[in-house]
Amino acid sequence: MKRIAFSLLLSSTMLLSSCDALKKIASVLAPSEFEMATGLKDALSQGLFRSFEAFADPNGNPLVRFVFPGEAAKIEKTLRDIGMDKVVDQVTGKFTRATSSAVRAAKPIFINSLKQMSIRDAVGILITDNTHAATDYFKSTMSPELMSAFRPIVDSSINLEGANKDWTNIINVYNKIPFINKPLEKSLTDFIAARAIDGMFSVVAKEEEDIRTKYEFRKTDMMKKVFGYAEQELAKRKQQQIK
Repeated sequence: MKRIAFSLLLSSTMLLSSCDALKKIASVLAPSEFEMATGLKDALSQGLFRSFEAFADPNGNPLVRFVFPGEAAKIEKTLRDIGMDKVVDQVTGKFTRATSSAVRAAKPIFINSLKQMSIRDAVGILITDNTHAATDYFKSTMSPELMSAFRPIVDSSINLEGANKDWTNIINVYNKIPFINKPLEKSLTDFIAARAIDGMFSVVAKEEEDIRTKYEFRKTDMMKKVFGYAEQELAKRKQQQIK
C-alpha cells in the first residue's frame, strides 16, 4: 500500500510539474493581433478611469488644474500685482470646477471613442521602447473627434459656473494695461477643452507606463499576457543587439 501511495504521489507531482511547464510555455506564445489590440485597449481603459479619478479632485492634481493661457505665470503675477488676487483665485477655482464637471459629463464620449478605435498596428504599438505608444496612438487618432464633442460640454459648464462673466472682467482689466503684447483670449472654451484632453492623456500615459513596467498594474488577464509577451520580445531584441 505504501508503494502504491508513493507511486500515486510521485505521479501527481509529475503531473503538476508538467502543468506548470505547459503554463510557462503558453505564457511565451505570441498572442494574436486581436489579443494584442484587446490588451492595449484594456490598458488605455484603465488609464482613462484613472484620469476620471484625477478630475474628480482637480485641486489635488496640478496636471488637471486650470492655469491661465499663454504666459500663465506672468499674466497671473501682473493681475495679482494690481490687487486682483481674489478675482484671480475665484476665476481659477470656477474654471477648475467647470473643467471637472465637463469631464464627468463627457465620460461616455471618451469611453465610446476608445471602444470604436481600431488599432491598425497592434504589434508595433505593443512591442516598443516607447512606454506611451498606445496613448500617443489614441491621442493622435481621437483628439479632433474628442474636441468636437467636448467643446459644447465645456462651454455649458463654464456658463453654469459663471466663470465666463468673471473672465470677461479680467480681460477688460488686463487688456487695458499698457505695454501688453499678448492680450488675453476672450473665449476660453477651446483652450480649456484642449487642456482637459491633454490632462487626461497625461494621466493615461502615466498609467500605460506603469502597466508596461510593473506587473502589479496589469489588472486583466489579457494585459498580463500581452505585456508579458512584449517584455520578453524586447528583452530578446536587446540580447540580439548585444551580440
